Amino acid sequence: MKEFKVSELTKTYGEKTLFDQISFLIHEKDRIGLIGTNGTGKSSLLKILAGEDTGDGDRPSLFYPTDYRMGYLSQDKEFEETLTVLEAVFQGNSPLLQVVKRYEEALIELDQRGEDPQIQKKYAQAEEQMNKEDAWLTDTNAKSILQKLGISELDKKIGELSGGQKKRVSLAQVLIDAPDLLLLDEPTNHLDYAAIQWLENYLNHYQGSVVMVTHDRYFLDRVTTRIFELSFGKLYEYKGNYETYVIEKAERDRVNVEQEEKRKSLYKQELAWMRAGVQARGTKQQARINRFEDLKENLYQVQTEGDLDLNIATQRLGKKVLEIKEGNYAIDGLTILKDFELLIQSRERLGITGQNGAGKSTLLNILAGRIELDSGVYTIGETVHLAYYTQQNEEMDPNQRLIAYLQEAAEQVQQTEGGQIGVAEMLERFLFPRFMHGTTIGKLSGGEKRRLYLLKLLVQQPNVLLLDEPTNDLDIATLTILEDYFRTFPGAVITVSHDRYFLDKVVDKLLVFKGKGLIDSYFGTMSDYLAASEAADVSEQKVKKAVVVSQSEVKNETKKKKMSYMEQKEWATIEEDIAELESKIDELKEEMNHQGDNFTRLQELQKAIETSEQLLEEKMDRWEYLSEFDN
Repeated sequence: MKEFKVSELTKTYGEKTLFDQISFLIHEKDRIGLIGTNGTGKSSLLKILAGEDTGDGDRPSLFYPTDYRMGYLSQDKEFEETLTVLEAVFQGNSPLLQVVKRYEEALIELDQRGEDPQIQKKYAQAEEQMNKEDAWLTDTNAKSILQKLGISELDKKIGELSGGQKKRVSLAQVLIDAPDLLLLDEPTNHLDYAAIQWLENYLNHYQGSVVMVTHDRYFLDRVTTRIFELSFGKLYEYKGNYETYVIEKAERDRVNVEQEEKRKSLYKQELAWMRAGVQARGTKQQARINRFEDLKENLYQVQTEGDLDLNIATQRLGKKVLEIKEGNYAIDGLTILKDFELLIQSRERLGITGQNGAGKSTLLNILAGRIELDSGVYTIGETVHLAYYTQQNEEMDPNQRLIAYLQEAAEQVQQTEGGQIGVAEMLERFLFPRFMHGTTIGKLSGGEKRRLYLLKLLVQQPNVLLLDEPTNDLDIATLTILEDYFRTFPGAVITVSHDRYFLDKVVDKLLVFKGKGLIDSYFGTMSDYLAASEAADVSEQKVKKAVVVSQSEVKNETKKKKMSYMEQKEWATIEEDIAELESKIDELKEEMNHQGDNFTRLQELQKAIETSEQLLEEKMDRWEYLSEFDN
């Protein structure tokens, strides 16, 4: 059994201690969620585990087998701009992957210059190597991952991709490599809800171990089997998923506070005794004096992350807020809005979600006045004071100090109950302790910069908030407070997000972008919408089975271009493969019925069934995809 051991890891960064001799084990098939407030070192820990950074001191802290492989998805991973997507996603060290890479490269060349004898020879050699190494299943799995993540143009250059597309290529690369340990830093960023649901299922069946940093609490709850919490340089372990963590964390905090209160009470008693009359002082027992000193040293041992206080006033907002009438907008011939109608009123809670690239951020840019409609009317109420939290921070001077950055927006902040506080106190309420106020922005973590940027927007007292993927870079503690703040915020909140948990807690109306100008409007939560959509899909499938469509209609309406050579080979055997997998699952289930109380064998059979069912699901997806071609 392969294990990854971390022993007494220490790491400091300036005045901050990220890790103070932390130790833990990563077991085979662990699903670990790593959480903590921004700046506690979550991304730094992943980087150290991946071997891209080291702890302090010369003594080694990481121990694992020599053949142990790690795959690391960082938040800022970059590929060379001149690489093709295919070259980027097949960068893993696995020999099998290199065989698949050479085959896919030969296949692309064959499609482009099939008449060239040298290309034909290269393809034949690559196909022969695929047969020799039995790499067809690896190829199929890789294509399934790419398809689910919306990556189709393998010959496209990395430099031609958007930021979100590059992140999906990075995720595909580490998944296709199939290492012993997946280290994933915010894997759900830039994924739509369909891709997130697929990734949940994929990781649940993954044969290796997983350590992930994510803000998506539904994702954490459905995937993780252990939670690691980083807090003040220490690491706390919890068995179970996110829900279990919330319960046990609350109990741990309660016990710690109770113990601290007991220590304070004892200390007061001992202090009174120590201050007793001078005549009695000479007869005091040395043991009791020592006890007093111990109590004194151990007071105030309970450290908490603090409460992020959003007691910020807003400017008065009239009834008329934002309105679009008969709005139309297109980019490079792609329809984003078509005869679009939207009315935003005071206290609106609107969530915008749906397909990537369908125009969600574009709509926010229109509402923010950064983009004009091609046609139609957009009006903003006279009392509206907008704040737009974009996916990228405004340009920040890395040499500017925190307090100076915030003072650019305001020297004093109006509170909801009427008083005013200075920006120094506001920074403390936003979890920036006073010793950090003189710190330069360049020394902050990415999440801390995002929190500072959000604070600067809020101290300007907006009454309409436009938020573009606010959950991408904020920690769970900050999100929890924000969600509570949004519920009582007297103005309007309009947010683009794929985070189902966040949308469920914040919004009561959805705009779901489906592409080509199609936008569903739904009153209710994200979970309700997904449940309704799933029920509608099932109903639609039943209707399709009941309707006989003529062959000519199928060819005219659903058929795609011709299959490639290898897709034709895959299509020729895929139904037989599906039947074999279904038969295998039935045999495994039948064997389970005859094992009695042989729990070891039952567990082995259950794992085999889960693996076969995953392969079956992937084959069914491929069948559905291939069936749409013109055979």
